[in-house]
Amino acid sequence: MTNVNITRDILHRQIRDKKVSGFQRFYHVTDPFIKRLGLEAELQGHTGCVNCLEWNERGDLLASGSDDQHAIIWDPFRLKKLTTMHTGHAANIFSVKFLPHSGDRILITGAADTKVHVHDLTVKETIHMFSDHTNRVKGIATAPMWPNTFWSAAEDGVIRQYDLRESSKHSQVLIDLTEFCGKLMEAKCLAVNPRNNNYMAVGASDPFVRLYDIRMIHNCRKSSLVRAIFENRSPIPDNAVQYYVAGHLPRRLTDYNSRMRVLVATSVTFSPDGTELLVNMGGEQVYLFDLTFKQRRYSLLLPQTCQPSTGDVQTQKTTNGVSNGIHLPTSHIRFAQSDIQMSSTELPPHLEKIKQKANDAFARQQWTQAIQLYSSGIHNSSCNAVLYGNRAAAYMKRKWDGDHYDALRDCLKALTLNPEHLKAHFRLARCLFELEDVSAALVCLNDFKGKFPEQAHSSACDALDKDIKAYSFSTPESADNKKGSNSIRFHLLTQKEVSEDELDQREQSLDYKHRYCGHCNTTTDIKEANFFGSKGQYIVSGSDDGSFFIWEKETTNLVRVLQGDESIVNCLQPHPSYCFLATSGIDPVVRLWKPRPETETENARVVEDMEGASQANQRRMNADPLEVMLLNMGYRITGLRGVGPDGSDDEDSSDGQVPCRPS
Repeated sequence: MTNVNITRDILHRQIRDKKVSGFQRFYHVTDPFIKRLGLEAELQGHTGCVNCLEWNERGDLLASGSDDQHAIIWDPFRLKKLTTMHTGHAANIFSVKFLPHSGDRILITGAADTKVHVHDLTVKETIHMFSDHTNRVKGIATAPMWPNTFWSAAEDGVIRQYDLRESSKHSQVLIDLTEFCGKLMEAKCLAVNPRNNNYMAVGASDPFVRLYDIRMIHNCRKSSLVRAIFENRSPIPDNAVQYYVAGHLPRRLTDYNSRMRVLVATSVTFSPDGTELLVNMGGEQVYLFDLTFKQRRYSLLLPQTCQPSTGDVQTQKTTNGVSNGIHLPTSHIRFAQSDIQMSSTELPPHLEKIKQKANDAFARQQWTQAIQLYSSGIHNSSCNAVLYGNRAAAYMKRKWDGDHYDALRDCLKALTLNPEHLKAHFRLARCLFELEDVSAALVCLNDFKGKFPEQAHSSACDALDKDIKAYSFSTPESADNKKGSNSIRFHLLTQKEVSEDELDQREQSLDYKHRYCGHCNTTTDIKEANFFGSKGQYIVSGSDDGSFFIWEKETTNLVRVLQGDESIVNCLQPHPSYCFLATSGIDPVVRLWKPRPETETENARVVEDMEGASQANQRRMNADPLEVMLLNMGYRITGLRGVGPDGSDDEDSSDGQVPCRPS
């Protein structure tokens, strides 16, 4: 018996006997393990795409569901099929879940035939069939606190709740998105907080992710019993839901639509400690939201909205952790003393070396490498304005989707740390223009000229001024309204069926904490992102190019790319106890990944050119349908939309006094 087989048998026995405490610490997901992660085995048995994976709580069983309408229960350590059963579904299975506290006997499946089925694995029989949904069922969620209850999300826009203790063969409507968002709204995914099962996250066919307090919904239903009986639904009280959205997305909604890109949350999942929410946004990037800090969208509030009584510019006061950015009247940007953080301009020698490496990468036009190095520096020194300002410059050069908004966030952070940061102030004006907030960009530029009169006639200032005037001249009817609006409401008023309550909730949406770039998510709407590690210290996501990507959670740096499928990786389910990962996609196989031996020098699954893969995926996300077809056929299409072959951009094409170069 080989060493690998011996190790696998030991793992199986320890997990089976629940002796995983010391073992879990030993196999904790660490950077050396991530760097050695490789393909362990392929589980053969399905005849169609494998659309969903689920570990049992103990981690000794893995369930999979497929287009072939079968569910398979695997012993992943002995690489054996334990149970194979036809689920009774008539179409693709999109979700599988073990029912908690059922001894791994009860499996729940949801499928494209609009049905939810409950199976007894010991007798390989379907014991409950629910037919209440009217469109494809995309997700199932369970909660340990409620062992007889589970939920489903479907493209009819409804979240349904099931209680297996009840004799009724029908479910109850918990949430009806169509009531607030129009009949075309679809529910795509859902998850229950593992630490507090009262909270449920729902992703739908728009860029907004909704976090519900299930208790508040039930309380509202009890107080509106008559309506619940007759309409089989209950209104959602305002204090039962909080919306989350990446701050730049609503501004660009029309732009995405024009490029035939749909913004849809394809997966939502909570961190192991329940304090963070991870969202894979179809047509965009992966986003992490902090549930403990209410971060409003970063923006510049124009004079007519804030109307300060003095000439001072102050950061908006924070209430319950909510921050809205900077109030900007026409005078110079200044901050209240209490808002200014201490910014150290000097870095320790080891961080100074990192900054210099980042500056060198910037000079070589290696924008992603520069961003990652600056991010490493910021992770170790979060109060250095120069690092934020430099990273903003790299984002502005790279120009991937969302980069200008991240640059704006960095500029505001740099100015909070150092209100006299000249480059950050100018870059802020340029970011506002690139984000099509032209009125705010003009106010910010004029304020910059007043505060730094020696820079007022630099070529960079003149170029931005010219761009703003040209834009205003070309779109005079909308320059002050559409492009100067800081309101999410404006961009969604065309949806006539959207209620006023829904619009108000969208305006109160909270912004993201971190953004993860490199993958592509435009082809399928079941693509997952997940936390990896007992503390969720890494983020993993599949991609349309057949790879899956691994990022450090806190720095957002990409650390590993592996080829996981011949076409598309959709599912990634980390083992609950140690460094072991199951993936699946278009191929009819389940792949298992673990750290390979140190003596193993070659790993054919590793994508060495991570930056090239990331850049190609950004190109893929912005490609037209013909280009996507060519990419799927294996053709390589060079170049990125909006970026020239030399990586140059407009505001830095001349030798102005305010260059977009690092400090």
